[in-house]
Amino acid sequence: MGPLFGMKILELAGIGPSPLAAMLLADLGATVVRIDRPAESGLGIERPPKYNFSLRNRKSIALDLKSEAGRDLVLRLVEEADGLIEGFRPGVMEKLSLGPDICLARNPRLVYGRMTGWGQEGPLAKSAGHDLNYIAVTGVLDMIGRDGQPPTPPLNLVGDFGGGALYLAFGMLAAFIESKQSGNGQVVDAAIVDGVLSLALPLLGLHAAGQWNDSRGNNILDSGAYFYEVYKCADEKWISVAAIEKKFHDLLLQMLGLDASQYGDRFDRQNWNERKRLLADRFMTKTRDEWCTLFGDADVCVAPVLAIAEVAHHPHMKSREAFVEIDGIPQPAPAPRFSRSRPDRPVAPSIDKESLETALSEWLAEDEIKLWKQNLTMPV
Repeated sequence: MGPLFGMKILELAGIGPSPLAAMLLADLGATVVRIDRPAESGLGIERPPKYNFSLRNRKSIALDLKSEAGRDLVLRLVEEADGLIEGFRPGVMEKLSLGPDICLARNPRLVYGRMTGWGQEGPLAKSAGHDLNYIAVTGVLDMIGRDGQPPTPPLNLVGDFGGGALYLAFGMLAAFIESKQSGNGQVVDAAIVDGVLSLALPLLGLHAAGQWNDSRGNNILDSGAYFYEVYKCADEKWISVAAIEKKFHDLLLQMLGLDASQYGDRFDRQNWNERKRLLADRFMTKTRDEWCTLFGDADVCVAPVLAIAEVAHHPHMKSREAFVEIDGIPQPAPAPRFSRSRPDRPVAPSIDKESLETALSEWLAEDEIKLWKQNLTMPV
């Protein structure tokens, strides 16, 4: 049933990182109810709900949080909850009379998770922004890209999901553990800018040591080095090379038919461009799959660059059952994996908002749900 079975979490509908954080907790067994808006917000990238994978594995109800009845039901659910996730700009929950002080007064053990881009305070706290803006201000965006080219947006993996969703889920889990010991809840302030800076710690350390320069595309990990690069093959497909260590580097060159002894110090940047041209020419002599067959399972740190449509069919992914089919659509299985408390198979996102009876059956008694249903249908 998952390691978080028995935990109850309220999710106030948002976009980007907060839904993914809620999904991560739900995938591991937590019972999550998503409180959605009565009308579409117009935020985010629209798509049919069944393709919005980050909404999977929880029930959903629509409430007007500006109404007294809607707010009161949320506060009633707070009394039963272990955690709450919200992704509004600072001050919005307070204006709705659903801020941390009020919620923690109702439930002193509540873990109140707050997801923002800029954080709860600071000059930019109440400014609009998206993933790209947050990673730009942290300096991370400036590090990503090729020599002579503009910074390259790394999708929204680094900000929204890496520095945002994962850090919120991680912070809430830590707070759950502490709450079990102390009996007290607290606020988890997860700001994307904080998470991205934390993710970048190893690179910032290299920069501080003088081993990473500010010239984009001229470092070991940013496409500067010939042994950490992607190369086009004869069939116009690509292959990735990450032979950083000497033993991997030398074996790679040997299998490419090149003499490693003539390459000297692989960290000498003066020779990187010339050596990159040599490898590029060599990789163009075979197709991607021919190279993969040639390298086999040799320790050369080489892998094909797969198109999205190829991933689920790769032998390694199939062996690990890395994908599950939900509502007829393949999507990634829950991660990480557990030897004993394995999560159930995920269920599809809610397409229609469920009745209160369905959504709250694990939260409130049947008679109380009926009373709330009557109250919510009254004019407010």
